[in-house]
Amino acid sequence: MKNNIGWSVELENKPDFDSCMDRIYAWYHQEILDRAPIRFSAHNSEYSDSFDLPGYSWKTLKERWWNTEYQIELFEYQLKHSTFNAETFPVFWPNLGPEVFTAFYGVELEYKEVTSYAIPSISDWSQLDTIRLDFNNPYFRKLEEMTREALNRCKGKYLVGYTDIHAGIDCAAAFRDPQQFCLDLLLEPEMAERLIEISSRDFHPVYNRFDTLLKLHHQPSVTWMGIPSFGKMHIPGCDFASMLSPEFFDRFVMPSIRKEIAPMTHNVFHVDGKGVARHLDKILELPEVNAIQWVQGMGLDAPIMQWVPLIKKVQAAGKSLVIDLQIYELEEFMNEVRPEGILLCINADINTQKDIIRKVLKWK
Repeated sequence: MKNNIGWSVELENKPDFDSCMDRIYAWYHQEILDRAPIRFSAHNSEYSDSFDLPGYSWKTLKERWWNTEYQIELFEYQLKHSTFNAETFPVFWPNLGPEVFTAFYGVELEYKEVTSYAIPSISDWSQLDTIRLDFNNPYFRKLEEMTREALNRCKGKYLVGYTDIHAGIDCAAAFRDPQQFCLDLLLEPEMAERLIEISSRDFHPVYNRFDTLLKLHHQPSVTWMGIPSFGKMHIPGCDFASMLSPEFFDRFVMPSIRKEIAPMTHNVFHVDGKGVARHLDKILELPEVNAIQWVQGMGLDAPIMQWVPLIKKVQAAGKSLVIDLQIYELEEFMNEVRPEGILLCINADINTQKDIIRKVLKWK
């Protein structure tokens, strides 16, 4: 069946791709076809799985992260042992860690089991004039290599996405060290603003470099969140905002966010916890933002029902939401929240997924 909004993609493990994309596009517009879309995946699963294929060994963690053949073979091994029900799409996205955008400027990353961190490199403001984007940078070349190799192997099997890109103030904080950058904003705000501008100016050239490559291979736009678009899909966010006052958010974050999202087809803003949520009103004012990914956090922040007023506020503003739910929360959540504009992310065993789909079909 041809979907109604883009080209058809034939995947052997996702025969319902077209109808699922129709649901995703309805969701982008706060509409419902037959049911709310569902992604069966644990929150942060892309950063929480550590598993080694036999036959490989490493002297350093960086060697494992940078081994293109291993990374793709690992994904393809997991693909063979996975089922993609509802709006769960098979997506390989090249990943060297969430601060890799900073590394395109010569910053080195320190590797851990499931993530990596930028090693701060700007200790003096005189270094700002030396910051230059380098498409021949080893990190950029490695991500292009991973992308091209996956594109050579993916046909009929899976989608290939683009890497996690954090520009703007998150990138600036990685250049300086987040704690130091908090002081910079207070003590030397003009220099901090200059670094944020530098950290923002190359976002679109980087994004477009990957997007053009993927579109040449008839790939939709998709990354770590696993929600595709036939246009340009972006996940703006600002985890650093949890440490900012509303005044500082408006001054130091909003200008770069507006530039990021302006040419995109679909923007799903990543709101990481209640610290970032204090800026929700400002985010909801942005007409280019289609949806909010609400990440409530862990521990006492985790039960979803306490956040129903926030969820309803987002819906009332005409935005959709990505919501992480535990299975036991589903019935109560459906009783309290209307389904329009809700995409559910649920970590559910394969044996229970079809029952969940049937329940969601009755959600009116």
